[in-house]
Amino acid sequence: MGRAKLQVYVAMFFSVVFWGFSFVWSKQALEFYHPISVIFFRLVLSVAFLFFFGLLFRQLQRVERKDWKKIVIVAFWEPFAYFIGENYGLTHVSSTTAAVIIATIPLFSPVAAYYFHGERISRTNFMGILLSIFGVVLVVLKPNLGFKSDLWGLLFLVWAVFSAVMYSVFVLDLSHKYNVYTIITYQNSFGALMFLPVFLIMDLKDFVSVGFVWQAWLPILLLAIFASSLAFMFFTYGIKYLGITKANIVANLIPIFTAFFSFLVLGERFTWFNILGILLVVVGVILSQKGDSKTVVNEW
Repeated sequence: MGRAKLQVYVAMFFSVVFWGFSFVWSKQALEFYHPISVIFFRLVLSVAFLFFFGLLFRQLQRVERKDWKKIVIVAFWEPFAYFIGENYGLTHVSSTTAAVIIATIPLFSPVAAYYFHGERISRTNFMGILLSIFGVVLVVLKPNLGFKSDLWGLLFLVWAVFSAVMYSVFVLDLSHKYNVYTIITYQNSFGALMFLPVFLIMDLKDFVSVGFVWQAWLPILLLAIFASSLAFMFFTYGIKYLGITKANIVANLIPIFTAFFSFLVLGERFTWFNILGILLVVVGVILSQKGDSKTVVNEW
């Protein structure tokens, strides 16, 4: 593996680590604030962080007028639509279960990638997808082999999955024209603007009544910097050089990290078949990345 290609996979690794922990951070913040409040301030802090460093290190590029519409569409799917599904889903299910539902994105992304961009997937890649999905199921099985989840929570998370797939489709073209810093900065900026009226109408009164709670603001700050900024930058970088299908397959690692962090922070426990599931996911992700036909250049 060349240095440039290794750089892409390292970036993807950190994106799934940050997103894996994001479910735990969101769960912590949602103990105090409603979902819209958590999302809105997560995005506001993320935008402030991105603009500060973007201007400091001159990473923000000038966006052509014709591309603003594309950025708005990307922002609608993610963060706006996706975060509504994810955060409301987290109010009904555990952080690990939510991460597992999100990990089904690779089941649908190949269809979207083929339909919109003509990407093809090999038999080995497809076997990797199936193996990793089976491993994901084992990760969340209970000792009695049951799987309990609230229906509304599942529906919200299914919406999040759909939104993430659509995001991948629309962000691909932009990723070949602008650097990831520019895309994520404006994507989160428009996302925050979309959430502003929703926050003012739905959550402002409750947010004021709760007041400032450090136990909630610390995970929101971590979400803003690592999950809404750095992870998106790394993932968009991965989409640029791996394509929609292979980049999204790496999302199967998210519930593994979520389960691990949930064990450390929230006290969740695992069985032997949960551990077996983790191993199957890792093997499946490796298989899914075989036969990479993309040319990777050393460019950020």
